[in-house]
Amino acid sequence: MQFNSLGFLVFFPMVVVFFFAAPHRLRWALLLGASYYFYAAWKPAYGLLVLLSTLIDYYAALRISRIENRRTRRLFLFFSLFSNLGMLAFFKYYNFFSHSLNSVLRLADSTVSLPEHNFLLPVGISFYTFQTLSYTFDVYRGTQRAEQHLGIFALYVSFFPQLVAGPIERAGRLLPQFRDRQRFDYTLATSGLSLMAWGFFKKLAIADRLGVVVNHVYANPADGNGPQFVLATFCFALQIYCDFSGYVDIGIGSARVLGFHLSPNFERPYAAESISDFWRRWHMSLSAWFRDYVYLPLGGRKVSFARWSLNVFVVFLASGLWHGASWTFVIWGGLHGLYMVGARVTQTYRTTWAERCGLSRHPGVHRRIRIGVTFVLVCFAWIFFRANTVPDALYIARNLTTGWLEVSSLAGIDRLVTQIGLGRRGLLVAVLVTGLMVYVQKLQSRFSVHVWFTQKPVWFRWASYDAIVLAILLWGNYDSNSFIYFQF
Repeated sequence: MQFNSLGFLVFFPMVVVFFFAAPHRLRWALLLGASYYFYAAWKPAYGLLVLLSTLIDYYAALRISRIENRRTRRLFLFFSLFSNLGMLAFFKYYNFFSHSLNSVLRLADSTVSLPEHNFLLPVGISFYTFQTLSYTFDVYRGTQRAEQHLGIFALYVSFFPQLVAGPIERAGRLLPQFRDRQRFDYTLATSGLSLMAWGFFKKLAIADRLGVVVNHVYANPADGNGPQFVLATFCFALQIYCDFSGYVDIGIGSARVLGFHLSPNFERPYAAESISDFWRRWHMSLSAWFRDYVYLPLGGRKVSFARWSLNVFVVFLASGLWHGASWTFVIWGGLHGLYMVGARVTQTYRTTWAERCGLSRHPGVHRRIRIGVTFVLVCFAWIFFRANTVPDALYIARNLTTGWLEVSSLAGIDRLVTQIGLGRRGLLVAVLVTGLMVYVQKLQSRFSVHVWFTQKPVWFRWASYDAIVLAILLWGNYDSNSFIYFQF
């Protein structure tokens, strides 16, 4: 079931009503049933994968917590690790690796080939796999007690507001909340509903509208030129942010209505002043996962520069592969690894250059330059993330500088608007809704918009709610576009 579906608009109010009407001792069961129904709406059989992953990690964590022998405890950790990653590899990466190997074998004139299968990728498998693995790791490390109640642990794995696309919650934060006695809170409920509305606005009015441009240009790169590629890539940067953060807003908001608090997953990522700063702001729960369970165990920064560089590339290549079974995602991750290593290599030179140019005396200007450079680097990497194939991405990257003379006049700009499939009215609406989102986020950087909003009179708040709903109805794109991160 998708958040942007009529089914969810019926499903969610029913869950809220039954949740608060039910006795506290039965609420976990109600939420568990609702979560499995939510997931089974895509394909019922894949609910069995969530259940299998739940049983494996529940059993492994219990055994780890009750055994003192370190070697035996490690065996159960590996059992959890290989079982979960095995399912992930089979459903998500089997065809990728078999296709890649078959290509190599064909180059070697070999008649041997691996079979390929048309599996339907289970929605959100990367998210709930990483969530259950973090729990087992934490139990093994002794930072998390093993959950004794199978039903509550199953709810931790499958909680519907964050099951499909995160945030990837840690057990220590979410598990205790399922035992708390939740009472309906009007302020919390209205806060959650307004956040959900904001998420729907970002998804339907911005992401899906900009997606028209992105899909039009990236579907046929050979027909495009530099201005189209730059505009489409810029639109994709906004699209993927509004799409993903919109989903998270809806998820966090729906959990908040029920009285639960999920972790934030975004913090104005395009205001980042460096690539490392970008990853502290973008998909924060995934960045923290790779930091705690891959980067730091490999040594973090407490190693030689060569080893640190290798660790960075391991993390970002793994992150790219996590996002999708395609070489385009691997290259995207590799680019971010290259950015990180390059930033450390050139740090002294960049500092010296800034001092010589006098930028150190103008910190505001220097900050804007860093933000601009970071945004350009991120957008260039997005080309590989969005392109359908590596040749398409390389073609776009090579032709970013072509065709600019064609848009040197108003007539040329008008032709560009027509070529990208949006039209004048569509472009005006896209600029308007995107500008509104940017303005709100700019305010958020100065003060808490939520706190400010709650201090306003009731009539003002409800007028704002009505305005957001009206904007969604008037400007939303209702082509039933799935959230981008559902494919991961």
